Amino acid sequence: MRKLLFLLLAISIFAACKTKPINVEPEIVVEDPVFEIVSIVILQADIVVTKFQTVLKITNPNDFALELSSFTYELFANNISWAKGTGKENLHINPHSSEQTNFIFDMNFTSQNRRLLDDVINMRQIPYRLKGTAEVQPVVPFAKPFVIEYDRSGVSGVRRR
Repeated sequence: MRKLLFLLLAISIFAACKTKPINVEPEIVVEDPVFEIVSIVILQADIVVTKFQTVLKITNPNDFALELSSFTYELFANNISWAKGTGKENLHINPHSSEQTNFIFDMNFTSQNRRLLDDVINMRQIPYRLKGTAEVQPVVPFAKPFVIEYDRSGVSGVRRR
């Protein structure tokens, strides 16, 4: 009986040594970064097609840095689709700070609304809606990248370079 108890004790100790510890990862709460247009700049104006650069500000409201690896966007002006595309840029955003990136797009005035054309020519404030997705990586241990959706409305001026 003693031999059996000793054998069971030895097996238990051996099994306990072989068992890997359970790794409990802390839950990280990440607030979504905030996207907003800083400016819309006319780079080149031709008779029909105009090239624009949109400066996009991304704000990190978290206590840790974020890496933004890619994003998609669709820009509406006066409730009409104005531009869409993707951005591939590794953008590091420190905690409680902002970084800027930009995207360039062309606008063919023959396929756009007359009101938008007038607003651009007169460099008026243009109501916009910017929506899309972004791939975000929190810069903290155990955090995994994830995709967010953003949808932001505002007003931006148009200016010449």
